[in-house]
Amino acid sequence: MCPQTRRISPASAAGAQAANLIALLVTAVANTALNRRLTFGIRSTGRLWLHQAQGLAVFAASLGLTGGSLALLHTVDDAPARPLELGVLVAANLAATCLRFLLLRTWVFGPQQRPR
Repeated sequence: MCPQTRRISPASAAGAQAANLIALLVTAVANTALNRRLTFGIRSTGRLWLHQAQGLAVFAASLGLTGGSLALLHTVDDAPARPLELGVLVAANLAATCLRFLLLRTWVFGPQQRPR
């Protein structure tokens, strides 16, 4: 079958969603821990579990943004080219990174959380 006529099944779209979920989940906990220590200067163990729980909520928002972007792409084009799918994910992840930093700075590690 020619690559131009090859159709990508819904299972392939689900595979992209699963890969996206795993990639974001694996980095979420480490990202929160590193941001807590290096970016926001919080070295104590106080509120560690709260910060991680809030970090997972931020992860959920990021997943919603990236997963929603993939879902929208697969709604518009049921068999998008891999480079297009990758481009959508790169753009969505850039937006998710900005959202994540904003939420970490204002909500998770807001001024009341930072050392004085």
